Amino acid sequence: MVRRPHPPADPRHARLIEGLKAQGVTDAAVLNAIATTPRDLFTPELFQERAFEDQALPIACGQTISQPYIVGMMTQALRIEKRSRVLEIGTGSGYQTTILSKLSRLVYSVERYRTLMSAAEDRFRQLGLTNVITRFGDGGQGWPEQAPFDRVMVTAAAPDVPRALLAQLKPNGVLVAPVGRGPVQDLNRYVGDGEDGFTVETLAEVRFVPLLDGVAKDS
Repeated sequence: MVRRPHPPADPRHARLIEGLKAQGVTDAAVLNAIATTPRDLFTPELFQERAFEDQALPIACGQTISQPYIVGMMTQALRIEKRSRVLEIGTGSGYQTTILSKLSRLVYSVERYRTLMSAAEDRFRQLGLTNVITRFGDGGQGWPEQAPFDRVMVTAAAPDVPRALLAQLKPNGVLVAPVGRGPVQDLNRYVGDGEDGFTVETLAEVRFVPLLDGVAKDS
C-alpha cells in the first residue's frame, strides 16, 4: 500500500507541501512529518503571517528556522529508519527536531544557546513528544556518551569536514551537514562504507549560520 501524505488543515500549509513535492521532496514519510508539524508554533510572533512560506525566518539569538524545502531535502537525504537513533546538532526552534522525532526512535539534540533550548523543550511538551532528549553543549563535539548513532544531522555550517561527528556514526550510518567557511556552503551527505571510510556526495549549495565552538554564555 502506498502511504500518502496526511493533508494539513491550514490551506497555506497544504500549498507549502505541494510546493515541496514540486521541488523534489517526495518521500511520503518525510512529507507526512512536515504536514503534521505546525510550523507556526516554532515561528516568532513577528513572523506569524510568514510561517507557511518556503523561506528561512529569524528566531532568537541571531539564529533562523530553516526554509521548509531545506528541512525536507535534508531529512529525506538522511534516509531515516523507524529504529534509528538520530543526533541533531543545533536544536534551534525545535522545528527540525520535531520532524526527525516523527521518523525515528530517538532524537538526541544539542544546542549551544540555553534560551533556544528551553523554548524548544516547551514546544516539545506542548506537542507531547517523548522521544527527544536535549543537551546544552558544544554541538561540534556531538554527544560521545550516547554514540554511536545511526544518523547525524548538522543544522549549522561546519567550517571543515566534521570529523568529531563522523567518529560518532555507526559504520553504515549517514551524516548530512552543510560544510564550508563562506556565506554559501556545500550540503554534503556522508555514508559509512561499513568499515572506517565514507563516501561523500554534495547535494546542493546552501546558506546556514556557522557552527560555533563552545556554548553561548549569555543566552
